[in-house]
Amino acid sequence: MGRAGILGEDSRVELIAGELIDMAPIGSLHASVVSTLSMFFARQVGDLAIVSTQNPVTLPPDSEPQPDILLLKPRPDRYRSVLPTAADVMLLIEVADTTFKYDLEIKLPAYARHGIAEVWLIDLKGGTLEMYREPGSKGYRKLLRPDRSETIAPALISEARLPLTEIWPA
Repeated sequence: MGRAGILGEDSRVELIAGELIDMAPIGSLHASVVSTLSMFFARQVGDLAIVSTQNPVTLPPDSEPQPDILLLKPRPDRYRSVLPTAADVMLLIEVADTTFKYDLEIKLPAYARHGIAEVWLIDLKGGTLEMYREPGSKGYRKLLRPDRSETIAPALISEARLPLTEIWPA
Protein backbone atom coordinates (compact mmCIF):
# COMPACT_ATOMS: atom_id res chain seq x y z
CA MET A 1 0.00 0.00 0.00
CA GLY A 2 2.94 2.27 0.62
CA ARG A 3 4.26 1.70 -2.89
CA ALA A 4 0.81 2.36 -4.32
CA GLY A 5 0.60 5.68 -2.48
CA ILE A 6 -2.31 4.62 -0.28
CA LEU A 7 -0.23 4.89 2.87
CA GLY A 8 2.32 7.61 3.45
CA GLU A 9 5.94 6.84 4.22
CA ASP A 10 5.41 7.76 7.87
CA SER A 11 2.00 6.07 8.31
CA ARG A 12 1.76 4.04 11.52
CA VAL A 13 -0.84 1.32 11.03
CA GLU A 14 -1.44 -2.30 12.02
CA LEU A 15 -3.51 -4.91 10.23
CA ILE A 16 -5.97 -6.31 12.78
CA ALA A 17 -8.77 -8.67 11.68
CA GLY A 18 -8.55 -7.38 8.12
CA GLU A 19 -8.75 -3.70 9.10
CA LEU A 20 -6.01 -1.10 9.03
CA ILE A 21 -5.85 0.44 12.50
CA ASP A 22 -4.05 3.74 13.11
CA MET A 23 -1.41 3.32 15.77
CA ALA A 24 -1.06 5.92 18.49
CA PRO A 25 1.93 8.25 18.29
CA ILE A 26 4.91 7.15 20.36
CA GLY A 27 5.69 9.43 23.27
CA SER A 28 8.98 9.72 25.11
CA LEU A 29 8.02 7.44 28.04
CA HIS A 30 6.79 4.73 25.68
CA ALA A 31 9.91 5.01 23.51
CA SER A 32 12.18 4.91 26.56
CA VAL A 33 10.54 1.79 28.02
CA VAL A 34 10.64 -0.03 24.65
CA SER A 35 14.31 0.89 24.16
CA THR A 36 15.12 -0.19 27.72
CA LEU A 37 13.40 -3.56 27.25
CA SER A 38 14.99 -4.11 23.85
CA MET A 39 18.49 -3.46 25.18
CA PHE A 40 17.86 -5.48 28.34
CA PHE A 41 16.60 -8.55 26.49
CA ALA A 42 19.31 -8.33 23.82
CA ARG A 43 21.91 -8.62 26.61
CA GLN A 44 20.03 -11.28 28.57
CA VAL A 45 18.93 -13.76 25.92
CA GLY A 46 22.05 -13.90 23.75
CA ASP A 47 21.57 -16.73 21.25
CA LEU A 48 18.51 -18.14 23.06
CA ALA A 49 16.14 -15.81 21.20
CA ILE A 50 15.92 -13.07 18.60
CA VAL A 51 14.76 -9.73 20.01
CA SER A 52 12.42 -8.02 17.56
CA THR A 53 11.35 -4.44 18.29
CA GLN A 54 8.12 -2.99 16.86
CA ASN A 55 8.04 -5.45 13.96
CA PRO A 56 5.06 -7.47 12.70
CA VAL A 57 4.01 -10.98 13.56
CA THR A 58 1.66 -12.80 11.17
CA LEU A 59 -1.61 -14.07 12.65
CA PRO A 60 -3.53 -15.71 9.80
CA PRO A 61 -5.79 -15.17 8.07
CA ASP A 62 -5.90 -11.37 8.32
CA SER A 63 -3.81 -9.83 11.10
CA GLU A 64 -0.27 -8.47 11.35
CA PRO A 65 0.04 -6.63 14.64
CA GLN A 66 3.29 -4.87 15.52
CA PRO A 67 3.96 -5.55 19.19
CA ASP A 68 6.57 -3.48 20.96
CA ILE A 69 8.86 -6.42 21.75
CA LEU A 70 8.96 -10.01 20.55
CA LEU A 71 11.33 -12.71 21.75
CA LEU A 72 11.44 -15.14 18.86
CA LYS A 73 12.76 -18.67 18.46
CA PRO A 74 16.18 -18.50 16.82
CA ARG A 75 16.37 -19.16 13.08
CA PRO A 76 19.50 -19.17 10.91
CA ASP A 77 17.94 -16.63 8.51
CA ARG A 78 16.67 -14.38 11.37
CA TYR A 79 13.25 -14.27 9.67
CA ARG A 80 14.67 -12.70 6.53
CA SER A 81 12.53 -14.85 4.22
CA VAL A 82 9.26 -14.84 6.19
CA LEU A 83 7.63 -12.91 9.01
CA PRO A 84 7.37 -14.74 12.32
CA THR A 85 4.11 -16.43 13.26
CA ALA A 86 2.57 -17.16 16.66
CA ALA A 87 4.46 -20.46 16.82
CA ASP A 88 7.76 -18.55 16.67
CA VAL A 89 6.94 -16.24 19.60
CA MET A 90 8.42 -17.05 23.01
CA LEU A 91 7.30 -13.75 24.57
CA LEU A 92 5.28 -10.82 23.26
CA ILE A 93 5.27 -7.45 25.04
CA GLU A 94 2.84 -4.59 24.48
CA VAL A 95 3.71 -1.27 26.09
CA ALA A 96 0.54 0.79 26.46
CA ASP A 97 0.44 4.50 27.09
CA THR A 98 -2.93 5.38 25.55
CA THR A 99 -3.89 1.96 24.12
CA PHE A 100 -4.23 -0.23 27.22
CA LYS A 101 -7.96 -0.95 26.77
CA TYR A 102 -7.52 -1.71 23.05
CA ASP A 103 -4.55 -3.98 23.71
CA LEU A 104 -6.46 -5.78 26.49
CA GLU A 105 -9.79 -6.19 24.69
CA ILE A 106 -8.77 -6.64 21.03
CA LYS A 107 -5.16 -7.72 20.72
CA LEU A 108 -4.79 -9.94 23.80
CA PRO A 109 -7.67 -12.28 22.84
CA ALA A 110 -6.22 -12.59 19.32
CA TYR A 111 -2.82 -13.49 20.75
CA ALA A 112 -4.46 -16.17 22.94
CA ARG A 113 -6.51 -17.62 20.06
CA HIS A 114 -3.33 -17.95 17.99
CA GLY A 115 -1.52 -19.72 20.84
CA ILE A 116 1.13 -17.13 21.74
CA ALA A 117 2.57 -18.68 24.88
CA GLU A 118 3.09 -15.53 26.94
CA VAL A 119 2.13 -11.87 26.68
CA TRP A 120 3.20 -9.04 28.96
CA LEU A 121 0.98 -5.96 28.94
CA ILE A 122 2.64 -2.91 30.45
CA ASP A 123 0.26 -0.11 31.41
CA LEU A 124 2.39 3.02 31.66
CA LYS A 125 -0.46 5.21 32.95
CA GLY A 126 -1.55 2.68 35.57
CA GLY A 127 2.00 1.73 36.49
CA THR A 128 1.34 -2.01 36.21
CA LEU A 129 2.55 -5.04 34.33
CA GLU A 130 0.30 -8.02 33.64
CA MET A 131 1.72 -11.38 32.59
CA TYR A 132 -0.62 -13.63 30.60
CA ARG A 133 0.18 -17.34 30.19
CA GLU A 134 -1.56 -20.55 29.10
CA PRO A 135 -3.38 -19.40 25.96
CA GLY A 136 -6.66 -20.90 24.82
CA SER A 137 -9.58 -20.19 22.51
CA LYS A 138 -11.30 -18.14 25.24
CA GLY A 139 -8.26 -16.16 26.35
CA TYR A 140 -5.38 -16.71 28.73
CA ARG A 141 -5.99 -19.01 31.67
CA LYS A 142 -3.25 -17.58 33.89
CA LEU A 143 -2.75 -13.93 34.86
CA LEU A 144 0.09 -12.71 37.07
CA ARG A 145 0.38 -9.16 38.41
CA PRO A 146 3.84 -8.76 39.88
CA ASP A 147 4.68 -5.92 42.22
CA ARG A 148 6.88 -3.17 40.75
CA SER A 149 9.71 -4.21 43.08
CA GLU A 150 9.82 -7.84 41.81
CA THR A 151 12.12 -9.51 39.31
CA ILE A 152 10.29 -11.51 36.65
CA ALA A 153 11.23 -13.81 33.78
CA PRO A 154 9.47 -15.22 30.72
CA ALA A 155 8.34 -18.81 31.21
CA LEU A 156 10.18 -20.03 28.08
CA ILE A 157 13.43 -18.10 28.76
CA SER A 158 13.85 -18.10 32.52
CA GLU A 159 17.46 -16.92 32.12
CA ALA A 160 16.17 -13.44 31.19
CA ARG A 161 15.35 -12.11 34.65
CA LEU A 162 13.95 -8.58 34.48
CA PRO A 163 13.95 -6.40 37.61
CA LEU A 164 10.84 -4.26 37.18
CA THR A 165 12.88 -1.32 38.42
CA GLU A 166 14.26 -1.30 34.85
CA ILE A 167 10.78 -0.12 33.76
CA TRP A 168 9.91 1.88 36.87
CA PRO A 169 13.10 3.22 38.46
CA ALA A 170 12.73 3.89 42.18
